[in-house]
Amino acid sequence: MKKISSIIIVAALLAVSISVAGLGSAASDNKGAKDGEQRYAWPLATSSTEDTITHVFAQTFAEEVAQLSDGEMKIQVYPQSTLGGDRELLESCKDGDIPFVLQSPAPQVSFMPQLCVFDMPCVFQDIQTARDTVDNPKFQKIIKGIYKDAGYQLLGTADQCFRVMTSQKLFTGFDSFKSQKIRTMENPFHIQFWKALGANPTPMTFSEVYIGLQQGTIDAQENAYELLVSAKLYEQQKYVIETNAVPDYTTLIVSDEFYQGLSEKQQKVIRDAAQNAQDKARQSANDRREQRKKELQKEGMEIIELDDSVWKEMQDVCKPVYESIRKRAGEELVDLYMGKEK
Repeated sequence: MKKISSIIIVAALLAVSISVAGLGSAASDNKGAKDGEQRYAWPLATSSTEDTITHVFAQTFAEEVAQLSDGEMKIQVYPQSTLGGDRELLESCKDGDIPFVLQSPAPQVSFMPQLCVFDMPCVFQDIQTARDTVDNPKFQKIIKGIYKDAGYQLLGTADQCFRVMTSQKLFTGFDSFKSQKIRTMENPFHIQFWKALGANPTPMTFSEVYIGLQQGTIDAQENAYELLVSAKLYEQQKYVIETNAVPDYTTLIVSDEFYQGLSEKQQKVIRDAAQNAQDKARQSANDRREQRKKELQKEGMEIIELDDSVWKEMQDVCKPVYESIRKRAGEELVDLYMGKEK
């Protein structure tokens, strides 16, 4: 299957006239740049749709690279799993076939187990604190080391703000979590968290969620506001419960082998472009979250904010989840993420 996936990816790249071999030297071909001829476009792949913060992040990064390099370095964005699903993209990125990938840390945990630190629930009550924690130089040093050891460079981390819960059932307090059949990602820590709340978590691919809600296979689900609108989940759900348990992160990575083949000047362009794109993506996430909330309310959904007592109960039942993640991610990384820096 891996060989078949590789063949499909290579065929797709050839079909769009992308040359992967020699990408490092392509951007420094000043003759081509001066003639205004684009000889190579470096692919950046995602599995997200174009109506997401992930795409904003990707497209802004591509634009920034072109601008900061005066057109000598060009990136082409391929959204919606055009070049493969999350796992295939991660494998192809490591091999250098697809230099840039933008995706959630969730599928990366299979390759880099310590990244489960991003799955820790009920750590932050506002998204800016989460961002400040992720940007902490000590945290960044460890995280970037994890990516580098696995064959990647971490260029930036943005988010779609928090994941929120939607349901057909009115939420009146902590007991409302009990027995709800909620869709989760196929992630053991997410499943453990929802079980701790008393819910009945059901792992399911996102493409099946709408039908699952429609047919009553599940009562509820959890996602960022972005996806609630783009997937039209308001047609099947009445309530948005702002659980805000986990930030919906997205990471921009590059093949370490590819990155090391670039000149220092090119590497600087890549880093600066990534920082600019990260900043824009985060600001866009803030703005779009408020827009999406209004759209959902216009569609008839009721948005319910949790009071402090419910949040405290949620944190209390999370302790076993924290311990499970601590064993996988390590004491230092978890302490940094939870603000218990020594």
